Amino acid sequence: MSYAVCCVPVAPLRKEPIHTAEIISQLLFGECGMVSIAEEGWVKITCKLDGYTGWCQLAHINYIDIAVYEDDAFIAAGWVNELEYNGQMMMVPFGSSLPVMHNRKMIWRDQSVNFEGEIWKPSKAKRDSETITQIAFTFINTAYLWGGRSVFGTDCSGFTQLVYKFLHYPLLRDANQQATQGEVVNFLQEARCGDLAFFDDVDGNIIHVGLLLNEHEIIHASGAVRIDKIDNQGIMNATTGERTQKLRIIKRYF
Repeated sequence: MSYAVCCVPVAPLRKEPIHTAEIISQLLFGECGMVSIAEEGWVKITCKLDGYTGWCQLAHINYIDIAVYEDDAFIAAGWVNELEYNGQMMMVPFGSSLPVMHNRKMIWRDQSVNFEGEIWKPSKAKRDSETITQIAFTFINTAYLWGGRSVFGTDCSGFTQLVYKFLHYPLLRDANQQATQGEVVNFLQEARCGDLAFFDDVDGNIIHVGLLLNEHEIIHASGAVRIDKIDNQGIMNATTGERTQKLRIIKRYF
């Protein structure tokens, strides 16, 4: 087993090792994983954050030592962040990881990174409503993108996962997986900022997730990251009044 770090701003994680395969998730700059197979310009990688496995181009990762993989990394906290990678400028998104950073510098074997932007330490983050809304609102108007998990494009569970990354909670990748974590909140009226609401289809499959701001508002990725109304039945589009999702369960994680 080898360890790797993402060395591009956003790397697609695909279902199969071909360019036409479905994008099932993404790695952001500095995020780490374990490589199990390497073949013809591709690697099969299991993400450290959530255990999600997919295929990534070899050109999008660098091999690293276990100390880099295990580091409790800082996070880049600007919407977009400039850094110097091997002497060249690179722009990386909100939520990128900065493992083994000392005095604003990182060394990943033969790769060097300098970062002078705003940093965030997840283990020191407050989990109050002000902090949660500050993080979540950074994604407002981000376009919906299947498999996406950045401010450049995100799906519903990628959005909630990235918010929780800033709060030092390892949320799983997909909505139905996230619903297996945390504790049940019995009534919407008992919800507080940061709880997650899950929604199902006619067959009872959980297909959507959003972050509750309070007992009557939710921020979620639907077309774009937006704020809508919610009641005991589900989500109501704040613009049209249309019901778009049926509420299944509410979970609390901290």
